[in-house]
Amino acid sequence: MTIPSRSFSRCAPGRAAGRMAALVCAAALSLCGLAYGQSRETLGEGDSVRITVFQNPDLTTETRISEQGTITFPLIGEVEVRGLSPTAAETRIAQQLERGNYVLKPQVNLNVTRVRSRQVTVLGQVSKPGRYPLDDPNTGVTDILALAGGITPTGDENVIVVSHDGKTRHVVPIKDLVRTGDVTKNVEVSSGDTVYVAQAPVFYIYGEVQRAGAYKLEPSMSVMQAIALGGGITPRGTERGLKIRRREPDGSIRTIEASPTDRIAADDVIYVRESLF
Repeated sequence: MTIPSRSFSRCAPGRAAGRMAALVCAAALSLCGLAYGQSRETLGEGDSVRITVFQNPDLTTETRISEQGTITFPLIGEVEVRGLSPTAAETRIAQQLERGNYVLKPQVNLNVTRVRSRQVTVLGQVSKPGRYPLDDPNTGVTDILALAGGITPTGDENVIVVSHDGKTRHVVPIKDLVRTGDVTKNVEVSSGDTVYVAQAPVFYIYGEVQRAGAYKLEPSMSVMQAIALGGGITPRGTERGLKIRRREPDGSIRTIEASPTDRIAADDVIYVRESLF
């Protein structure tokens, strides 16, 4: 039977267009998978994913990875994806669909819609200590601190980041980072890392000051600045005869005759005596 040329001219472009659309879509899916495959992160328990199969909308699945590291997918049932990159998970699902003769040469696309398996622990002097998800693999320590509500007034400005295996330890100078804008100091955190904000060093002041007590020690702080934080000297007090009690490395206590311009150290105890006249 001879097919009329007019009918062939109508059908051929449609078939060519269909093949072209399939190729374009497949290429787009491959590029998407490549982008995910280049990520250093892998899938884990608690992550939410959305899976689609090209030209098979009935197989679209939105699910959460179970504690066993598996998902349940139409036709093929349970699939283990824990520890796989999104690209590797796509390949595993596609292989099982093809092996079961459910879909011919399936094009599978997997998107992570919510991350729960990759988390960082934040401890110490922050407003909201706890565990926080890493939604972005390029998350810096300042991003995590922001999620934790920031450093409290009693927190140290040097934040410690310990890697998940305990082998790497970074000290991040938050105040310098913010002041200079040097993003190279904003250490990136990875899944399992711990961010710790220690209590800032303090000094103590008592005697004839308006507000005796413990105060946060600022860098290069002088005795006079410390007294100012304590509200200043009372009318009965005097700047003469200021004393600092300082703990030495061996644990002994040394008493120092101090002047208003002397620098103070962590845990110093400043005494402002009463004027005799």
